Amino acid sequence: MLVDSVDRFVREQHRFDQWHPDAQAGLAFKESNWQQMADMGWLGLAISPAHGGMGASPVETMLLMDGFGRGLVREPYVSSCVLAARLLSDAAHPQGPALLEGIATGRTRVAVALGEPQARFRLQHQHTSARKTGGMYVLDGEKSWVPDGSSAHWLLVPARTSGAVDDRHGISLFLVPIDAPGLRMEHYRGADHQHASRLVLCGLELSAQALVGSEGEGLPLLECAVDHAIAARLAEACGAMDAVTAMTIEYSKTRKQFGVAIGTFQALQHRMVDMAIACEEARAILNHATDGLALPVAARRRAVSAAKARIGQCALFVGHQAVQVHGGIGTSDELVVSHYLKRLSAIELAFGNSDYHLTQVADAMVSVAPGVPEHRLPQEEVVA
Repeated sequence: MLVDSVDRFVREQHRFDQWHPDAQAGLAFKESNWQQMADMGWLGLAISPAHGGMGASPVETMLLMDGFGRGLVREPYVSSCVLAARLLSDAAHPQGPALLEGIATGRTRVAVALGEPQARFRLQHQHTSARKTGGMYVLDGEKSWVPDGSSAHWLLVPARTSGAVDDRHGISLFLVPIDAPGLRMEHYRGADHQHASRLVLCGLELSAQALVGSEGEGLPLLECAVDHAIAARLAEACGAMDAVTAMTIEYSKTRKQFGVAIGTFQALQHRMVDMAIACEEARAILNHATDGLALPVAARRRAVSAAKARIGQCALFVGHQAVQVHGGIGTSDELVVSHYLKRLSAIELAFGNSDYHLTQVADAMVSVAPGVPEHRLPQEEVVA
């Protein structure tokens, strides 16, 4: 029923001819679509029933995101309903229940300020500081990537309350209203028409009640929430890959060259078979990562990083092959195929690209290899 309802939503409300003019005009998304998603219960899918949600498992979130990927849905679902909702659910805060209820009903959107300049995808790299002065926290720093920050009502901002820039301990989370004095936001749009923001915090004063969770213990909460967001984005990528592969196969049956359909050329048949195999491979490792979200921390992070690395590779392969089979028209903004490639490319970069997560998997394998010094571990075991 969930899959059917998402497919119907995409067909009726989010066709390419409907969202593309809005995207070209600079609109982040349609409020009417967001409210319809709230009415369907999707915004509270991962939120506890105690806070107005449905309390569903990550499996239901993956099914939803798969459908969103097929339709290139642009609404800020992952940033607010997965990433921020997970943080607010796991960390104690007086406003947490009200914010979660607001997210579930569509009244409130919360964005998380993740990336920093020079961080290179490392969540523990936090140069933004929060110094305690009396009963207040004063934040200074810069955030370079805040997904869907332009449409948010609140921000969750990680900042360092102690330790060096790359220490795992000493990172705290703060709840910040978007109109707070000392906060400057610069909005920008990616090639895939998704909106994000830069933050500049200069002497931003917050009361002690703005602290989310315990002081200095924010990184494990942030990593867990990001892993759930990565899995959701990977499900979106799988849906997009399936959709653009189906489009490419259908196109090959009607596009003629030298008097025959190009789908009869064996070289192109092999190429499309490789695309289909990549889709199946991506979905298999996505299922593994989804199951891995319930595992202990080390196993969870390893499963998610492995999926992020491989699905990122598969996504770029499928997207580029689809454009190649379509030819020059596949690069045009007027054909939806080019937008699938842009979206898949953006997902590959989000939360760390394939190379970064492949390194994370290799480092995890080195750390668990019993009795084998790191310099003696065979390279083929690391790569495998």
